[in-house]
Amino acid sequence: MSEPRPSDRHDAPDPDDTFEEIVDEATQRDPDLAVIEAGSRTLRAHSGQPQGEAVPARPADPETDKALRAVEQELAGRWGETKLEPSVTRIAALMDVLGEPQRAYPSIHITGTNGKTSTARMIEALLNAFELRTGRYTSPHVQSITERISLDGSPIEPERFIETYEDIKPYVEMVDAQQPYRLSFFEVLTGMAYAAFADAPVDVAVVEVGMGGTWDATNVIDSTVAVVTPISLDHTDRLGTTPAEIAGEKSGVIKQGATVILAQQPVDAAQVMLKKAVEVDATVAREGMEFGVTSREIAVGGQLLTLRGLGGEYTEIFLPLYGAHQAHNAAVALSAVEAFFGIGAEQARSLDIDAIRKAFASVLSPGRLEVVRSSPTVVLDAAHNPAGAKAAADGISEAFSFSRLIGVVGTSGDKDVRGLLEAFEPIFAEIVVTQNSTARAMDVDELAAIAVEVFGDDRVQVEPRLDDALEAAITLAEEEDEYAGAGVLVTGSVITVGEARLLLGRG
Repeated sequence: MSEPRPSDRHDAPDPDDTFEEIVDEATQRDPDLAVIEAGSRTLRAHSGQPQGEAVPARPADPETDKALRAVEQELAGRWGETKLEPSVTRIAALMDVLGEPQRAYPSIHITGTNGKTSTARMIEALLNAFELRTGRYTSPHVQSITERISLDGSPIEPERFIETYEDIKPYVEMVDAQQPYRLSFFEVLTGMAYAAFADAPVDVAVVEVGMGGTWDATNVIDSTVAVVTPISLDHTDRLGTTPAEIAGEKSGVIKQGATVILAQQPVDAAQVMLKKAVEVDATVAREGMEFGVTSREIAVGGQLLTLRGLGGEYTEIFLPLYGAHQAHNAAVALSAVEAFFGIGAEQARSLDIDAIRKAFASVLSPGRLEVVRSSPTVVLDAAHNPAGAKAAADGISEAFSFSRLIGVVGTSGDKDVRGLLEAFEPIFAEIVVTQNSTARAMDVDELAAIAVEVFGDDRVQVEPRLDDALEAAITLAEEEDEYAGAGVLVTGSVITVGEARLLLGRG
């Protein structure tokens, strides 16, 4: 496959164009994508360009909001995302009665420990730049459940989310009645995503695993490209206690004959992935070997990158995200899209540089070193394990020149909290420990006890309510003139970050 020329890509779709005319035009430049792009452009001509809203607010219409809350309540009554039965039996049964919607489009499947959602967003932006209609499925959400299912770069509309749920609900109940356990919250959402993508229809789905790989509910797709972001220790009670064990579970997304885009990994994890690739005759592209970050420098509002992809070098790429980890995510995303287009294996050439630059410049990743307030600056980051915390700490130290940084931390109880706090200890002058509103949140007193061991009693403040914790941290950042350059970092959990985002007026 190959991409459209810049002249074709940047022309605004004309509503009066006929499907046949677009096919004819497209055929002159790329027979492989002619029909699929013609359909995409025809749909775009009638539906308009995607708005790219990253985090939607609650529906403005009271009846729609009421209906969405009813769906959320029904989904919440099922097994939560942390209660799992390691099997794809139920989701496979649901796909069967729905007519296998996940086979209606090609897909890119993303696993790993950290960086999956940001990488998915980048892949989506790149595919959109080449006028492919995309469906993106990610988890968890920052604020709205509708974020999890995106079409053409925007979260699915609440009305469409509700309609999709109602459409598949009878089939969900049918499967529930036939299985020892009901479909879980995540399994139903996965079914909704795959059905919504087929109904759109999309040209390609970008799918992030919920947890693991082999028995993850998303793993009923036969993806042509498997992406493995950096693996570290997380969910050790379910996935394994070493990177190699975790890699064994995550390698289940690698399908026969696929291309594997492998981010930098611990040696034992990489060995497991490479072994699985050999077993299924998959092609592997490794960061640092076949692709990678050639150079990066700090820029206003992000960073300027030179990336080496499977088809050559891409220069002067502005990425409006902070941290070296996001540069590496960008290299992985670029190579995944190249692999999807057959570059590196079938073809030796590069993608259009202008399209690549435009795509990366448009990327948003809410809750990932996201600035949500100034005076003092408040930054949100959803780091929830030691590796993520280390990346966030490095990123904020590099991109911001805070004279003093106050941490607001609320974690889940099933995480390596000590490891997370130790990663942040060098950059936090003081820490305000708190808890979010969910049952998974670690008790604030337990969190405070660990924080005192890591930071010392004089650097720890306890505020059980998140709103009070934010106010306390902002006050600490503002309290003395010499700390005019102080900032606040809210972190520890996607849920904590999402609730803080709402409290700070970004919802």
